Formats: sequence, structure tokens, C-alpha cells
Amino acid sequence: MTAMALVKLRNVDKSYGAGATRTEVLRDIDLEIEKGEFVAVVGYSGAGKTTLMSLIAGLQRPDAGAVTLNGKPIEGPGPDRGVIFQNYSLLPWLTVYENVYLAVDQIFSAWPAEKKREHAERYIAMVKLTPARDKKPAQLSGGMRQRVSVARALAMDPEVLLMDEPLGALDALTRATLQDEIARIWRATQKTVLLITNDVDEGILLADRIVPLSKGPGATLGPSVIVDLDRPRDRKALNHDPRFKEIRGAVINYLLGPGAGPSAGKGVPGAARSAEAVA
Repeated sequence: MTAMALVKLRNVDKSYGAGATRTEVLRDIDLEIEKGEFVAVVGYSGAGKTTLMSLIAGLQRPDAGAVTLNGKPIEGPGPDRGVIFQNYSLLPWLTVYENVYLAVDQIFSAWPAEKKREHAERYIAMVKLTPARDKKPAQLSGGMRQRVSVARALAMDPEVLLMDEPLGALDALTRATLQDEIARIWRATQKTVLLITNDVDEGILLADRIVPLSKGPGATLGPSVIVDLDRPRDRKALNHDPRFKEIRGAVINYLLGPGAGPSAGKGVPGAARSAEAVA
């Protein structure tokens, strides 16, 4: 990584509580994300992945170390970072169009109304929801709601898109469809993306680079694994690609390595079969 990385975390520590109830969540975190890079942080459920994302989003502050964007300390939330949560976070009384337009209006308030409308419509079309533009969240499936969240975040034109296990609540088939949609949209926009996931295969399918997060407390980041697989990626073809198996094995071996504890592999989809494959 270079000194010009868009996002940097240096020697970051984060704990919750105080005294006897203090719990160390993250320890000595170093991470750099380049402009236009798609990075996936993969690790156990409850290890601190969401805390890591929250530090970059500005929703929390580190106890020690520095978190910067474009060389400037992150001191709170801002429109330069778009966040997609697992729970959609849509306003239930607004339609698809209104949810997206509201975000556009807040960020680009000086634009003429027609330009804001066209901008909102563009991103609704990008996630293939134009036919559902006038429906409210209660009338949409889980996958469609998450598409609205993606459209809203992208319409704000953030420098960094932060995705906190955005597909975790979806069934397997819908999840696979949305993974393909996210990959397609990323190729079209080339946004800088940080994906938080506990699914190793999802990280390999979508990311340029995977950074494993060890099991907590006091979780640390492991060595980056470059996903040097051609795009667009076909999930069926990947299963027969030796390089895919090497990448998968490298991530799983780190997550199951020394210090992982007796529950190693739980909460990391594919860990058991991957461990057998690379043993």
C-alpha cells in the first residue's frame, strides 16, 4: 500500500466498558484501502467486524490510534462515507423513489429539482427497481429492500461505500442474486468499497483483497490475501479454479490458526469443508 491510500487505520485499539467489565474488541489494527479498491474483511460473528466498520463510518471513536480519510482524521459521520446495513434502514412511510430522493436532496440540496429527480431515478434503475419505484418497503421482498439501500447509498456519491454484512439476512438464492448485482454495480461505478462479511466465498466472489480478522477478544487483522481472479467472476467456474481454492484455503487457515479457540470455524460459512480441503 502507498502513502496515498484513501482510508487508513493505524495502531487502532477499541474496547467497551470500564474496569472489571472492560472488554477489548480490537487490538493494534492497521489497514489501508486504496481509491477504487474493493476490500472484504472476513471473520467470525461477534469478532469486531462491525466495530471496525463503525470506526471508519465515524459512528464510534478509537481508544488509541488514528483513522483517516484522505489524510484527515475521521471525527464523525459524513456524506463522504455511505453505509449499507443488514437491516435496510429504510423509512417505511416513503416509497422506493422517495427514500432515494430524500438522500439525494440532503446531499445535493443546491441542485434543481429536475436534476435531483433524474439522479435518483438513475440509481433506482441501476439496481433494477424502476418498476417498483412507487412501492413502500412493506411491499418489497428482503432482496428488493436491500437494493433500495444500495441505490440510496450510491446516489449520495460517497468516496467510500461501507457494507456491513448487507446480505446476511437473505436466503441463499436471493443472496447469490444480490452478490452478482453488487459485483455488476461495482464494475460500473468503481467505488471504493469495504465489505464486512463472515462468508469467505462471498469475499472471494466480490473483493480485490481479503483481510481476515482473528477471533476476539482483542481481534487483530491478519495478512491480506489478494484475489487475483479475473472479473466478472462466475461462481460455478470458481469452484473448479485451483487459485480460488488456494485463496480460500489461505483465509480459512488463518481463521482456524493458533489462538482461534475451541469454537474455531463456527460462524464462518464454509470453514469446515475448507479446512478439510486444504488439510
